Amino acid sequence: MTDSLDSITSGAIFNAAQSPTPNVHAKTRAQAREAAEEFEAMFVQQMVEQMWSGVETDGEFGGGNGEKIFRSLLNEQYSKNIVTGGGIGIADNVYREILKMQDIAPE
Repeated sequence: MTDSLDSITSGAIFNAAQSPTPNVHAKTRAQAREAAEEFEAMFVQQMVEQMWSGVETDGEFGGGNGEKIFRSLLNEQYSKNIVTGGGIGIADNVYREILKMQDIAPE
């Protein structure tokens, strides 16, 4: 019984010693995907802000610092929703480039 337990334990240790790389790559891929999507969201946010830059506010009840802050937050949310909905394709390219820079084969 002890021999079989020792062989199972040593086998598990051997397998764990050989396989940290796939776990690291999986984590790195997830981090790379997240970074790529955040980059695309920032890019899209800049586009959305430019879109709203020419829009006039409503006379008496519009404008001011409060509207600037909330419009910025709204633009940020718009950009996140655009990226979550499929984006404009920048995140996929950035993701591949991040993996290439880290010498990780794409999925």
